[in-house]
Amino acid sequence: MKVTSLQIEITDRSKDENVKHALHILDGVPDSDLILLPEIWPSGYFSFDRYQVESEPINGPTVYAFNQKAVERGCHILMGSFVENDEGRIYNTALLLDPQGNTIARYRKIHLFGYQSDERKILTAGRDIVVVDTPWGPSGFSTCYDLRFPELFRLMVDRGAKFFIIPSAWPLARLDAWRLFNRARAHENLAYLISCNCAGSNAGIQYAGHSMVVDPLGKVVAEGGENEEMVTAEIDPGLVDSTRQEFSFLDNRVFL
Repeated sequence: MKVTSLQIEITDRSKDENVKHALHILDGVPDSDLILLPEIWPSGYFSFDRYQVESEPINGPTVYAFNQKAVERGCHILMGSFVENDEGRIYNTALLLDPQGNTIARYRKIHLFGYQSDERKILTAGRDIVVVDTPWGPSGFSTCYDLRFPELFRLMVDRGAKFFIIPSAWPLARLDAWRLFNRARAHENLAYLISCNCAGSNAGIQYAGHSMVVDPLGKVVAEGGENEEMVTAEIDPGLVDSTRQEFSFLDNRVFL
């Protein structure tokens, strides 16, 4: 299985320009089974003043454009996340699209960030843990700040997750934590973790980049730098089952 994270450079350009840029670079991605985009890339995560005006419903023009692109490329696309408007409430929503252009997963970010961020003031938090069947195995979804909450990932494993798919807008100032959490969430759950982080800067804040593919033993299979790039890796979905069979410390959990 081949996966590719589009580590898009975020700038303070318009939403239309960001969408055109993302579609353009997506056209250059090598054949992949799964392509990922980062968190709130259409507006820029730190452009909080744009959230309401640039929000759109799940059947809006941005999602439609990527539905068409999934069909054209014949692959699954994690559309990253965008500001979803659902009857006046707005959410940080990530979508997984299948090769037929269908939306097969919608995850609304549960843990909204409050430190030096207006996300918690503006958005409505999601309430649903999302794990869906995919051709490579059951996959669970989280977004950026969710990485700091290991209980969410363990709950996804309890629902069958063997893969974690994560869009993010993690800042460069906390790069060490980003790299730590990517590896820890994978290894402590004996699961693959595939993340896509923003590059560039927005509203004066530099993003960390370093999108990652981490295997069930916590080994980094692929990792980006700090600039815009495609982070591509070949992975073996069967490694999750073989690792869990050989040394499944998950079976030794004690529920107190």
